[in-house]
Amino acid sequence: MSVVAEGSEDFRPHRVVVLALDGLLPFELGIPHRIFGRPKDEQGRLLYEVVTCSVRPPGAVETDADFAVHVLHGPEALAEADTVIVPASYELGPVFEEGRLTGELAAALARIRPGTRLASICTGVYVLAAAGYLDGRPATTHWADAERFQRMFPRIRVDADVLFIDDGDVLTSAGVAAGIDLCLHMVRRDFGTAVANDVARRTVVPPYRDGGQAQYIHRPVPDPQLATTTAARAWALGRLHEPIQLRDLAGQEAMSVRTFTRRFREEVGVSPGQWLTQQRVERARHLLETTDLSIDQVAREAGFGTAQSMRQHLQQALGVTPTAYRRTFRTGAGVCGPAVRT
Repeated sequence: MSVVAEGSEDFRPHRVVVLALDGLLPFELGIPHRIFGRPKDEQGRLLYEVVTCSVRPPGAVETDADFAVHVLHGPEALAEADTVIVPASYELGPVFEEGRLTGELAAALARIRPGTRLASICTGVYVLAAAGYLDGRPATTHWADAERFQRMFPRIRVDADVLFIDDGDVLTSAGVAAGIDLCLHMVRRDFGTAVANDVARRTVVPPYRDGGQAQYIHRPVPDPQLATTTAARAWALGRLHEPIQLRDLAGQEAMSVRTFTRRFREEVGVSPGQWLTQQRVERARHLLETTDLSIDQVAREAGFGTAQSMRQHLQQALGVTPTAYRRTFRTGAGVCGPAVRT
């Protein structure tokens, strides 16, 4: 992946190419344009250039709605991409039915340069899988399709519980709105939390969604009279710098620890401990980017207690140390870390 430093004389925006396939979902096609079309640097220059292309010469591409979209670029646009995104389509034909590419699609993907970052939204993952990009790697897709996807591609490590997976140069997301989560994550990875948060505010979506797909899978509806864990989460977010025990969280909802833990996982998709760590990592990222606090001070403010503890958690989540993270986002370059599951 290539991200040119904002202040450099040879500045150029990161080029995102969205591959529009017949049967595409218009909402998902629009997600990359909405998210990547917003970020600007301090000089007002767009940080991304977003282009839509087809596997055929410029022309109409059918959608799953009662209208088509006119795409101005053919497959040659893929050769100039820094990132290629494949949204979902309901007409993937042999890609979906047999796990193999059509000749037309294979020829288009062959134009992609080595090292280009690849991403999929929902069932767009079938295209990446059929092309062999996901062999031996973790991936996700819509929870309702995960079992079938795993059977068709047994070499892929499918995780149906997460909203997206970042495996460095290949990223995959769950259905529909998870595409927003994925694109915001890539902005955050490229240019930092402050830029991603600004995009999220302008788009009127949360900059970071808690939990995973588990909270959206159909289950018997709980009694609406029963308490939720919302108040406990709000209470914890205001006290991330303090030690927070599981019994403290449960106490906010007047539940036993066992009941609270079960209810929390049902609602959020992860355990209370995992959620707290996620929130503290996000808090640390924000402080590293936007303040001059020392590493020790950031660790305390984020609730990690010690710099060593924070270093371990950031290394695990982002693949970089706090010092390296701060240096990267103070200079406008991007960070490419290991797999990130959320």
